[in-house]
Amino acid sequence: MIYPVCRTKIKGGKVTGKKLYYDGSITIARDILHAAELQPGDMVDVLNLNNGARITTYVIEGAEKTGEICLNGPAARFFEEDDEVVILSICLVTASERHNMKMKIVSLTGNNLRITVEG
Repeated sequence: MIYPVCRTKIKGGKVTGKKLYYDGSITIARDILHAAELQPGDMVDVLNLNNGARITTYVIEGAEKTGEICLNGPAARFFEEDDEVVILSICLVTASERHNMKMKIVSLTGNNLRITVEG
């Protein structure tokens, strides 16, 4: 059997921008992606702590050390600058992988520039 599990959780991040007239996605600064072990094209769920919105989209790599978290396309309608977000990366694992897996938690502070990693 295959199980969907949360592989990585990015918390404490703040939206730095939004671009409505774009094809879609979320742009995340390269150093945040690296800390979360995410790659461009990975699918993520983005949760808005300010209004409860939850969207699924794919990742685009932004410039390093900018703290960028920018919602693009239709997803931009559900977010405003400075909204606090949680970004979840989901993966599919077997039963044996599930028991050995530990979720990585990436905490952001200081305009998304301070990155702390657990797990």
